[in-house]
Amino acid sequence: MANEEVKKQEFKKSNNRNKRNNRREKGPFVDTQVVSINRVTKVTKGGRTLRFAVVCAVGNKKGLVGIGTGKAGEVQDAIRKAENAAKNNLIKIPLVDNRTLPHDVTGKCGRAKVLLKSAKPGTGVIAGGTARIILELAGVKDVVSKSLGSNTKINVAKATISALKDLRTKEHIAELRGKKVEEL
Repeated sequence: MANEEVKKQEFKKSNNRNKRNNRREKGPFVDTQVVSINRVTKVTKGGRTLRFAVVCAVGNKKGLVGIGTGKAGEVQDAIRKAENAAKNNLIKIPLVDNRTLPHDVTGKCGRAKVLLKSAKPGTGVIAGGTARIILELAGVKDVVSKSLGSNTKINVAKATISALKDLRTKEHIAELRGKKVEEL
């Protein structure tokens, strides 16, 4: 009898461990792209210590996207840390016809401001460097973007993610108001 209880407890432990490991893997990712790599130095009494700060974006090109940062003494370690952080910061965005945004939206981070406008079919992704990377990884095919204010890459990336977080669908707004989509 005691032997069966021990086996049950071991099974529960291994099952919990599997659940934790599965939680880290947030689905299949088509692409990972490095947004920026910066050399940063810390001046101490003993001299300068050189490290690398990396901003990385991941996405599945089907409405799932995230960004993350990592810092390490080696570039590859920093990229790996940033990629893991990006996988943990994923957001799901609503796409209209699997190609464009439901409405125009603005995102801010620091002094960086990013304006995203939905576009007609065939327009393509009209966006500058950092915003383009994130929008393409998210699976947006038709969008017009304008970066306003600061052009710091990490802030533009965060502002783009902030704008994508603010997207709402008609169904979501109707649900919040307690109405049907036809009543809006």
